[in-house]
Amino acid sequence: MANIVVFSGAGMSAESGIGTFRNSGGLWENYRIEEVATPEAWVKNPQKVHEFYNLRRKEIIATSPNHAHTKVVELERYGDVQVITQNIDDLHERSGSSCVIHLHGEIRYAKSSGPNQEQAYYRIEGDSLDIDDKCPEGYPLRPHVVWFGENVPNYDKAQQIIEQADILIVIGTSLQVYPAAGLIHYASRATLKIVIDPDERLDVSKDFVQIKSAATTGMDRCLELVKEHLKQ
Repeated sequence: MANIVVFSGAGMSAESGIGTFRNSGGLWENYRIEEVATPEAWVKNPQKVHEFYNLRRKEIIATSPNHAHTKVVELERYGDVQVITQNIDDLHERSGSSCVIHLHGEIRYAKSSGPNQEQAYYRIEGDSLDIDDKCPEGYPLRPHVVWFGENVPNYDKAQQIIEQADILIVIGTSLQVYPAAGLIHYASRATLKIVIDPDERLDVSKDFVQIKSAATTGMDRCLELVKEHLKQ
């Protein structure tokens, strides 16, 4: 079976109603990135960081997967599908995708703020995390989110997956957040590369088939292209 890799970004979740920090309006407009999404912010004011991510978590819990998420699951009929997402929501999992790699963490999990923070993750019961919540070693729990200026723990794993892709589908990402955006360049063996995004200025190489539409409508066309390709 074909190795199909789906690389998704914020544009996919936006169609479920989840705001992005690049768009006007919504939750991000009330907070500065430097105050809630950096290691320095956590040290300076952990309560404010918790306030922001508790609001985001509530927003995500209240949303549902959209048509594009469902179509990604449908791809599993035609190959071994692995999803690599830049999104911190769990909409891919809730839609039924079997294998999801989160590059930037998962908001419904917490991790230790201590030295071994990448070794254990804790499912958050409910929608809130507080400064009094601690890991078994006694360190305060922080959101399981990769902040600006931090390493991306799953980057090497994602690179290996993309290197083995026969088909690569890039959907809903501006390809402006590095190092994640650089992952698409490792798909050298892929015989079909598709990018779904309404922005005609998206910077991708000429070997990509561009579907210039939003995620929900673009995935319908994408599925047709994959089926046609596999018949060849």
